[in-house]
Amino acid sequence: MEKRHLGKNHLQVSAIGLGCWGMSHAYGIADETESLATINHSLDQGINFLDTADVYGNGHNEILISKALKKRRREVVVATKFGFVGYETSKVKVNGRPEYVQKACENSLMRMNIDEIDLYYFHRLDPDVPIEETVGAMAELCHQGKVRFLGLSEVSAATLKKACAVHPITALQSEYSLWQRDIEKTILPACQDLEVSLVPFCPLGRGFLTGKIKSVADLKENDYRSYLPRFDREILNENVALLNTIQEKAAQMNVSLAQLSLAWILAQDASIVPIPGMKQRKYVDENLKAADLILSKKDIATLNTMELPVKGKRYNSQGLAFIDE
Repeated sequence: MEKRHLGKNHLQVSAIGLGCWGMSHAYGIADETESLATINHSLDQGINFLDTADVYGNGHNEILISKALKKRRREVVVATKFGFVGYETSKVKVNGRPEYVQKACENSLMRMNIDEIDLYYFHRLDPDVPIEETVGAMAELCHQGKVRFLGLSEVSAATLKKACAVHPITALQSEYSLWQRDIEKTILPACQDLEVSLVPFCPLGRGFLTGKIKSVADLKENDYRSYLPRFDREILNENVALLNTIQEKAAQMNVSLAQLSLAWILAQDASIVPIPGMKQRKYVDENLKAADLILSKKDIATLNTMELPVKGKRYNSQGLAFIDE
């Protein structure tokens, strides 16, 4: 497995990481036995970068990962996130206050049964707390030896610059894929200027870019995507029609749509490390082949011009309220 550096040689990780959210939330109930088998299989195949968050399954995901880390901690770069609170009361908000930063970190360490988090992200911007204060508190965790490196998620280029002035930021998580390319305007250039690595979540468009979601009938009960505008019944039908050109390109290259989509992201910049959600071993085996797929300059140029005129917003109104734009 190819290795890449996050930040300015801060962390060396596999070119493709493992997003663990779906093992505890989002796309219906996952099989814990298969989830653990998938984590271990991923490590066996060379993936060393696991991504989780304290809010995934309200702590369940971090506890799940702890079961794999128990015997394989030295093999893994562990990334987790904090910030969301209030799920138990349905009054969800973001807490970036310094005192909460400390508390959240200690709780994550306890759930994962580890002494240090390799990469600690602030999940969303708290509109009531200056980013400088939150990052300052996160930096204190580094001084305490509880965190190695810092990251942010879904923040604007301006917020990223403010944060970097307080403490080096190793990575920024944002949604990025062939059907979500807004970050190319300002955020990706800012990452490159500030030597912050982009870690794209949902690099397969929440499963859309696998070609397996053709209608709402393909979504299981309690699937998170049912609440997203892009997966609304009528809108999804329009979006599915957009895949034809990319599917044709994948067929010409004799690769899957998912492999082509991941290879395209990897080709955009040598510091980009996508974290597709994979909760079954078969998807790990399929997606990892993208790391070996070499796209020609012509292939990349062709795909770069295939910007999909996607219908619908990527989040509902509640989700959009947490995005720093």
